[in-house]
Amino acid sequence: MTRTTANEGTIRMNLPLTLTMAAAAGLINLWLAIRIGQVRTSQKVSVGDGGNEFVIRRMRAQANFVEYTPFVLVLIGALECSGYAATWLWVVGVVYMIGRLAHGLGMDGGAFGIGRMIGTLTSMLTLLGLSGYAIYVASIMPAA
Repeated sequence: MTRTTANEGTIRMNLPLTLTMAAAAGLINLWLAIRIGQVRTSQKVSVGDGGNEFVIRRMRAQANFVEYTPFVLVLIGALECSGYAATWLWVVGVVYMIGRLAHGLGMDGGAFGIGRMIGTLTSMLTLLGLSGYAIYVASIMPAA
């Protein structure tokens, strides 16, 4: 992280972990959106879900991703900025993204159905762990 003083006019932070995870999240979200488009085309549903369970499953996979991922990214970014992050945070970010891929596939059911459970558990444990660690870091940081 590089900082310059406010007197110099700018504050610049290098956040490679946050940038990498945000990029991965963007690509996963795009992948989930494409999957929705594919099933809408195959099921001839142009607007909404058309009451089609397969379309609903794909839409919920993306919606669930959007419900969890912003919190995970904010926590990763805040921990990276705090200086209390380490290599383990990279592992947490990668595991989270893999879990989200598993969840997206698992929402289709069938042979990949276990992916939904893996993705759900990964998301919940990641959010719980990052939140708990952020509370701990906030409690030990010196006051500004």
